[in-house]
Amino acid sequence: MTHFSSIRPFFALLCVVAAVVSVGCTKKGKDLEITVPGQGKLTLPHKETLRVRIETEPPSIDWHKATDTTSALVTENLMDGLVGYDFSKPEPDVAPALAEKWRSKDNRVWTFTLRQGVVWSDGQPFGPQHVVDGFKRLLNPMTASEYAYFLYPLKNARAFAEGKLKDFAQVGVRVTGPNEVTVELDKPMSYFPFLLTHHSTFPVRQDVIDKHGDRWTEPANIVTIGPFRLKLWEHDKQLVMERNDAYYGVKPQLKYLVGLIIQEASTAINLFESGRVDALNSLPAQQIRELKKRKEFKAVGNLTIQYYGFNIEKKPMDNVKIRQAIAHAIDRQEIVNVLAGGQIPMTSFVPVGMFGYEAGRGRTFNIEKAKGLLKEAGYDDPTKIKIEFRSNQNENHQLIAENIQAQLKRNLGVSMEIKNEEWKVFLNTVKVDPPPMYRFGWQGDYPDPDNFLNLMTSYSENNRTRWKNKKYDDLIEKAATESDRERRRQIYAEAQKMLVEDDVPLVPLYTGVSHHMIAERVENYPVNILARYRYNEVRVK
Repeated sequence: MTHFSSIRPFFALLCVVAAVVSVGCTKKGKDLEITVPGQGKLTLPHKETLRVRIETEPPSIDWHKATDTTSALVTENLMDGLVGYDFSKPEPDVAPALAEKWRSKDNRVWTFTLRQGVVWSDGQPFGPQHVVDGFKRLLNPMTASEYAYFLYPLKNARAFAEGKLKDFAQVGVRVTGPNEVTVELDKPMSYFPFLLTHHSTFPVRQDVIDKHGDRWTEPANIVTIGPFRLKLWEHDKQLVMERNDAYYGVKPQLKYLVGLIIQEASTAINLFESGRVDALNSLPAQQIRELKKRKEFKAVGNLTIQYYGFNIEKKPMDNVKIRQAIAHAIDRQEIVNVLAGGQIPMTSFVPVGMFGYEAGRGRTFNIEKAKGLLKEAGYDDPTKIKIEFRSNQNENHQLIAENIQAQLKRNLGVSMEIKNEEWKVFLNTVKVDPPPMYRFGWQGDYPDPDNFLNLMTSYSENNRTRWKNKKYDDLIEKAATESDRERRRQIYAEAQKMLVEDDVPLVPLYTGVSHHMIAERVENYPVNILARYRYNEVRVK
C-alpha cells in the first residue's frame, strides 16, 4: 500500500496559489464556502472543519483497487472493515470494528460475529452478505485487484483468483448466521485478523457497483459505512468528506474533513503558515532542520521501507552481478544525511522495530566489492553501463535519486538517467512496463514481517521486479503458518538472504519517519507507526 522556500509570499500571490488548490482567499479563521453539484453552495464552519494536505489526486478510492497511501487516507475515513486498530497500546493491536468479536479454536477456521444495527450511508442495513461480496470482488479476476493475494490464505481463494475455479461457493468464506461470517483457511494463521484491517478486505455494496459501474465512487453514487461520507470530489483540486451521523462507532467531532490536493511541498508549507491548511503529513527534506524548531512539528518512526526495485528482465539488470554491485555501491547513511529527518539506513527488507528485522542482513556499502562484481559481470569499463531510472514527482524522492545518481557515478563510473512521472502515470508505468530501476516504498499494513516479505512473492501483484523464486514463495508460506516464534524467525532469515543478498531484485534504502506540521488548533491528530490517518477523534478549536 506503496507505495513520503520557507519565504512567505505576498498575499496577492498566495491568492493565486490558493485558487489553484481550491482553498479560496478568505482570511485566516474564516468559514469556507464550496459548491456541491446539484445542491448549490455549502458553508463549512471553520470550528468544525479540518483541512489536510493530500499530495496528489487519489488514483482510486475503490477500496478493492486502491494500492497507495493517498487513496487509503480517503477510503479509511469513508469505510470500516471487520477489524480495526487499537493504537493506545505500545504495539498496535487489532480491535473490533464491524465485527464485535471473533473466535477460532485452531487458527484455521475463524468465525466473526457482526455488530447489529449498523447501517450504510444510504440507510440500508449492513449484513454478512456484504462481507462475502467484498471478498468475492477482491478475488474476482475481473476486478484485477493488486491485493487479491491478501486473501490467498482462504481455502481455494488463489484458484478462484487465477481463474482455475469458477464456483465461488467453494472458497473458504460463507454466511453462517444472520450476523455471522465464517472463514476457512488452508492452514492455521494466528495473525489472520490483522489482514482484515486492510482496506482491500472491506465489505461492499455490490448492488451500487452494478447500478453505477465505473462511476460508483463518485460522490452522488458511492455508499459507505465509515465515520465520514463523501460530499464533494473536485478532481485534482480537493475532496470534502462530511460527518456520517449514522456511524456506529465514535462519532466524528468534525463536521467536515477537507483533503486539499497540493503537489508542491513548498506551496503546502506556505498555505499552512498562512492558516489555510491545518495539517501536513509529509515535509520537504530541505526544510526539516528549520521546521523541527517549530511547536507545530511532530515526528514518529513508522513501519516503512523505501527501496529501489530492478526489472530483472531488462538490461543491464538482467545480470545479478550488476544488481549486487549496485547494492554495494550505495551508501545509505549518505542518503539519510541528505534527508536529515531521523530516517534509519536499511539493508534488510524487514524494517527496524519489527519482529524479523536483522541488522546485519543485506549487502552493505563496499566500493571494492561492487567494482569486483562488475568485473565478474564482464564490465572492465563500468562507464559503459547506463541505467534508466524512474520515480514519481516528489521533492524528497528527487533529492534521493540525485544523490544515488552521484554515488553511482563517483563510486563506479555508472551513469543513471532520472525520469519523473505524475503519481498515477508512474503507478501505471511500473505495473505495465517497469523500467530497469525504479523507486518504490511500502508502508506496513499490519505489524508482521509477512506483510513486507510477502510483497515479493511470485504471485504478489505488488511485485514489479519480474523476479520469481519458488523456494522463496515456499518459505514465506511456511513462515505464515509456523507457530514457533524462533523457527519462524529462522525461516524469514533464510528468505531475506535470498532477497537482499543472493538474487537482489531490489535494494533497501531506509526505514522512514513521518514528519508532520499540525496547527495548534488541532487536537488528537492521528500520528502512529502505521501512518493510519483516521480523523473521527480529531477536534479543532
